[in-house]
Amino acid sequence: MAPAGDHDSARDREWSALMAAAQNGDRAAYERLLREILPFLRALAARQHRTPDRVEDVVQDVLLTVHRVRHTYDPGRPIGPWLAAIARRRSIDALRRRGRTEVAEVADERAYETFADPRAKEEMEARERAGDLGPAIASLPRGQREALELLKLRQLSLAEASRASGKSVASLKVSVHRAIRALRAQLKGDKR
Repeated sequence: MAPAGDHDSARDREWSALMAAAQNGDRAAYERLLREILPFLRALAARQHRTPDRVEDVVQDVLLTVHRVRHTYDPGRPIGPWLAAIARRRSIDALRRRGRTEVAEVADERAYETFADPRAKEEMEARERAGDLGPAIASLPRGQREALELLKLRQLSLAEASRASGKSVASLKVSVHRAIRALRAQLKGDKR
């Protein structure tokens, strides 16, 4: 069995040959090199970063840097230390960025939800509240429940609700007012 150092130097020679071929335009060699160095880069990044997403961010940054500066690699030198230097620098950059953003950001990323449309959060909260309201609305007297459903849930005008229910506008207003007051009391736990 060959010592670990021999395996590393054989691997390094193979990667160096792949990079030299890539510098000469061999796309297949370049793709193979990138696939083969991934575990090595992940191991290096994992030394500095705890979470898999941060490790992967650093690895992607290293791959982009390798691509950008591949022409600077000297095939006469070992590639392992060259890759390790790039990985170390990108890892330090990521730690610095993280340090700068942690000063200005909330540590618990789950504390805030982001919505593309500001109304989306309101709609989501309204649906959640409506789930709580279902049993409370069902417990209302029939007239109050009907007025609430027509005017507030279906959003009919008073005239439309009056025609649909056969009740006067004044009666609907009173029923909705009483229904809302009863719901507030139920949800607060008050039984006035």
